[in-house]
Amino acid sequence: MEWFAQKWQVVDSLSPFLLHGLWMTFQVSMIAIILGSLLGAVLGIMKTLDSRALRLGIDAYMHFFRGTPYLVQLYLIYFVLPSLGIAWLQFDSYTAAIVSLTLYTASYVTAIVASAIDAVPRGQEEAARACGMTKAQRLYHIIVPQALRLTVPPMASVYVIVIKSTAVLSVIGLSELTRQGETSILRMPQDTMFIYALIAGLYFVYCYPVLRFARWAERRVGSSAAAQENA
Repeated sequence: MEWFAQKWQVVDSLSPFLLHGLWMTFQVSMIAIILGSLLGAVLGIMKTLDSRALRLGIDAYMHFFRGTPYLVQLYLIYFVLPSLGIAWLQFDSYTAAIVSLTLYTASYVTAIVASAIDAVPRGQEEAARACGMTKAQRLYHIIVPQALRLTVPPMASVYVIVIKSTAVLSVIGLSELTRQGETSILRMPQDTMFIYALIAGLYFVYCYPVLRFARWAERRVGSSAAAQENA
């Protein structure tokens, strides 16, 4: 009982700091997920257009952000870009975190959206073209709604990866969850393992509902698609 009482005192003492860090993690990750999803959706659609130059440019962006460690990207955006002397590239830690995570998220969303669009049977587009629809009309009315259903499972995995990637933001001094935990460890080095367990538990509390929501959305979208096919 004495051990539990001592650990409860640790939790009680650190909870304001860890919850503040969790709130910062939530803010940064949610903003990046929303902006990254919007940017990735636009780039994913553009990647399927009949423009070789556009595809090559988007492919280069995707390969860079998916093929290099996120920590390197964070360093480039926070340390290297400001050294260029361009005013609008002078990021503070909060802005650098959002910009880097947004670009990182969008690179994966772009690939998911483009693959989902390519997975829609070609006959659907050909039928829409035969009806006189423009490319924009075919995308809006026929292709994108069907492709959207295919993006739900992989998107959930990307979002969880993004949430967990916020742990890296501690290297630029952002007071997110991991940073607050590391500061707490300096105050209570004898409880290092317990504090790391608390951090892991809080990340789990945040990520698990995202996965559950994705599973619910996948079932919901699947049942809607089945209902449309039976109608």
